[in-house]
Amino acid sequence: MASARPAPVASPSFWRSPLFAVLLLVGGALLAYHNSFSVPFVFDDEPSILSNPTIRRLATAWWPPADAGGLTVAGRPVLNFSFGLNYAVSGFDVWSYHALNLLIHVAAALVLFDLVRRTLLLVGRDRLIPPSRGRDIMFEAGSAVSTSSRPRACRGAIPPYKADASLIALVIALLWLLHPLQTESVTYVIQRAESLVGLFYLLTLWCFARSTEPGAGAAWARGAFVCCLLGMATKEVMVSAPLLVALYDRTFIAGSWREVWTRRRGLHLTLAGTWLVLAGLVLPNLDRGGSAGAALPIGPVDYGLTQIYAIVHYLRLTLWPAPLILDYGSALVEEWGPIVWSALLLIPLGVASLWAGWRGRAAGFCGIFFFAVLAPSSSVVPINQALAEHRMYLPLAAVMVMVTTGLYLLLGRRALAMLAVAAVALGVATERRNTDYATNIRIYEDTVAKRPGNARAMALLADYYQRAGQLEKARDQLVRSLGVEPDVPEVLSNLGNVWLKLGETEKAIGCLQQALVLRPDDHAALNNLAGALTLAGRAPEAIAQLEAALQRDPAAWATRFNLASLQAQGGRLTEAAANFEAVLAVQPEDTETRVSYATLLQTQGRQAEALVQLEAAVRLQPANADLHNKLGIVLGRAGRLREALQQFEEALRLDPANESARQNAALARRRLGG
Repeated sequence: MASARPAPVASPSFWRSPLFAVLLLVGGALLAYHNSFSVPFVFDDEPSILSNPTIRRLATAWWPPADAGGLTVAGRPVLNFSFGLNYAVSGFDVWSYHALNLLIHVAAALVLFDLVRRTLLLVGRDRLIPPSRGRDIMFEAGSAVSTSSRPRACRGAIPPYKADASLIALVIALLWLLHPLQTESVTYVIQRAESLVGLFYLLTLWCFARSTEPGAGAAWARGAFVCCLLGMATKEVMVSAPLLVALYDRTFIAGSWREVWTRRRGLHLTLAGTWLVLAGLVLPNLDRGGSAGAALPIGPVDYGLTQIYAIVHYLRLTLWPAPLILDYGSALVEEWGPIVWSALLLIPLGVASLWAGWRGRAAGFCGIFFFAVLAPSSSVVPINQALAEHRMYLPLAAVMVMVTTGLYLLLGRRALAMLAVAAVALGVATERRNTDYATNIRIYEDTVAKRPGNARAMALLADYYQRAGQLEKARDQLVRSLGVEPDVPEVLSNLGNVWLKLGETEKAIGCLQQALVLRPDDHAALNNLAGALTLAGRAPEAIAQLEAALQRDPAAWATRFNLASLQAQGGRLTEAAANFEAVLAVQPEDTETRVSYATLLQTQGRQAEALVQLEAAVRLQPANADLHNKLGIVLGRAGRLREALQQFEEALRLDPANESARQNAALARRRLGG
């Protein structure tokens, strides 16, 4: 009897193949981020996505709104267009936004894998490798040859990792892909700005590296230029890419700056030309709160000292990613102790990176890469957040390269096994961190718990409590926020709204008046104060507030609508009608204004004009049962009972529980003899 044939064993080469790397990276990403697809929009997502009209048509998505108030998409057309693609697929259903974020992250990890692998395998063109175990090695055409001397320019360029290059690169990519520090750039939708520019940055380096390989076509150089250009139109972090490409060339390929200039100066100058595009996008948006160079009331010295602490904090989080915090607030580090201790670590690292980079060392390239990518946000140029974890999205790659290759030199393949286990643990931590994003309330409760002095986080948590109807919790958070920063007009205004909803009218008036002392042109506070004064029986004062606001800004249409409503209630019908007409002249699709105006017209006995307004409102919102019911009432009063009955029946079709429409329909049938 023939013996059983042993089961086939996969070829050992499969574990080193690009296909295995792709499967492992994609599978790992799906496991780590499977619970992120239903995470709601949060904080900056709302103004930059939900309130961004340009993304609703692909033709306009290339032209993001210019904004001085903090829109993340301002001056970043590629980022804005990516959200336009999402809107075309799913509207404001969040799943496609998260799917694209994860796709970008996985693509960046795959590019990082191949870039590191190819860099470790740079063996041709007389590349000389530094000494290993007491001897010099030159890899040439796939074989190791002893040599006794090395050209000065190439000395120390790249360690002897050729045999395990694919495994080393895979471990690096896994650690980077699954690290929970990346969740802010992947799970928080608007921080696609960081992951997308990271992808273009890596693609620029990768295309450049491919363009220098023997037999490479011109398409690779053109690809590097296109990716660099797209990155410049995505986020300002890309500013250092042309310099880093040149440093990569000097460190790993050319061997000297002379050779860089002699062989590829045309390509490097072309990449540097993309700075013109970046300048054209940044200069009109210098006041944007999220941009490098934004003019904020923070001095460059104070901000720069805080960044010394911030960068060391980021490095700590790469090694021990806890606690992770969505919003660190705008507070600066004011104690000298943390700054001094951080400087004692950071300054030697910076000096060593510059020295090693000048000498053409691979470690120097990694160090300069780390600092250069962080520089636009973590230098002396103030921006609106002193610390933000998404800034480590791309710099984390340099840290993972240094950690992995360093441990490999010390422990060999055992280090790769240990780091693979660490990658699994990081993936589990990422999956758990994503649960904190499950709801807006949950992520900001987590933020406030970890950053109890963050007044902004308290105010945002209060806003989400208010939306959920948890008014007492909202009030408590707003009071806490004002205890930390007492003169923030937005917070005072929000507290006034909460007091108003809680029935505390006088407290609401006090908060809103205080907010207006700090910011007299705050139209939202003015409108809310008018509402509070009206509820308190002080309608003349409310009207005076709104009239004063309109004198300052006649185009404040919400204020004009509120004024018209109060004038109508006070019997000033002619003035109210004029204001309603003024609103409709610029906002003809405003159904609320049309309905309010129709009510006023009926009061004036102008039934035909009221009918015109309601018919227009129904055309604008044909699925609104209440509008059909209102239109039916006016038609009935005009003696057009059959048309009125049709409107009542349509209202009931849309909303079978609409009792008013049911009673009106029954009355119309009786009068018609039905």
